[in-house]
Amino acid sequence: MYRYTKLSLLAIAIATTGAVAYAAKGGMENDALAITKAKIPLTQAVTVAEQHANGKASRAEYENSKQGWVYDVEVVSGAKVFDVRVDADKGTVISSAEDKADHDDDHDKQD
Repeated sequence: MYRYTKLSLLAIAIATTGAVAYAAKGGMENDALAITKAKIPLTQAVTVAEQHANGKASRAEYENSKQGWVYDVEVVSGAKVFDVRVDADKGTVISSAEDKADHDDDHDKQD
């Protein structure tokens, strides 16, 4: 039984060493740290989105998409909510669409 315990501990040590080496090479990147590579700051992306939708930002996220890294900014304009995507390198609006789901989202009203 002692022999199996030693083998198990050795296997765990090898797996842990491999995972640490993989992370050190950049195999696993923290999404929050990825924003340091953006050419424009979050504040600029929010300003661009607010001007585009003529409203106030209520939420902003930095995310990887098919177009590359983008800022996804939710902007409230009057009684409407818009999802505005801003290119993280150029600072230009990629897309903008009214977010109708936020208007009838009953589970948010319960919070």
